[in-house]
Amino acid sequence: MGHKSYKEITTRIAKNLGVLAKANGGVMQGFRQMSEAASQDGAVSAKQKELIALAIGVAQRCDGCIGFHVKKCIELGATREEIIEVLGVNVYMGGGPALMYAADALHAYDEFTGA
Repeated sequence: MGHKSYKEITTRIAKNLGVLAKANGGVMQGFRQMSEAASQDGAVSAKQKELIALAIGVAQRCDGCIGFHVKKCIELGATREEIIEVLGVNVYMGGGPALMYAADALHAYDEFTGA
């Protein structure tokens, strides 16, 4: 079994989401609006919200969520150290299963940044 490529995972899912959007545009438009509203800067910064979203993706063991939210965290300036600290909270709260996906999330960060 080869390693997961989060670049491949996010590219494949984005393509499939496009297909789904053509088939059920209303749902996808509603989801997009909700995502934008929930992710805006406010009392909690957009970067902090993306770090939270990443943590939830790890907790839910969702490879697509990990890939997309790691990418967004990077775009918003999250450092590797910030990612590592957030993943530490995941491990604290989620134990062994969270540890496995936390390791994958760090791999995704390194893959997207070329580290």
